[in-house]
Amino acid sequence: MLEDASIQQRLLQTTESLIYAGGINATGMDAIVKASGVARKSIYRLYPTKEALVAAALRARDERWMRWFIDGTSSGEPRARLLAIFPLLRSWFESADFRGCAFINAAGETGDPSSEIRAVARLHKQRLLGYLNEITAACGLADAAGVARQLLLLIDGATAVAMVTGQSDAADCAGQTASMLLQTPNAQ
Repeated sequence: MLEDASIQQRLLQTTESLIYAGGINATGMDAIVKASGVARKSIYRLYPTKEALVAAALRARDERWMRWFIDGTSSGEPRARLLAIFPLLRSWFESADFRGCAFINAAGETGDPSSEIRAVARLHKQRLLGYLNEITAACGLADAAGVARQLLLLIDGATAVAMVTGQSDAADCAGQTASMLLQTPNAQ
């Protein structure tokens, strides 16, 4: 059983890495088999389709990414936590393997809105929005839910701009906008 868990973990890590670097459609099962060292038969025993495998890899990424994001924004008073989001994002944008938001990328490659992959992408955005709602509510903002949605747009927008342009300062611009947002009458 422990061996199966190790194989599954290696398979999910490899799949996630390959699809994040090159995309879902460009990553064939042969590449996953070769890079993971997991036999095709074992893969299909664990995941009956490539879509199921990719969805599982994205769920694992969601857990890891949310843990990183929450850990990086969990100290200090609530407004400071909100503003800590953007330097944290900049550090991610500056990493050598940054390729944008894996969930937006995956949803963009999936034509079927009811696919399992799209469902995982939606879940990730819901979890992120839920966390932002917690912080904005802790700030005592008049329209905490509205501000949380606006922050999500700033996060996703900065991520997309940084991916397309290679400019990590998109996080700084989004952070400046967030700071102004928190000073508006609707936010207070």
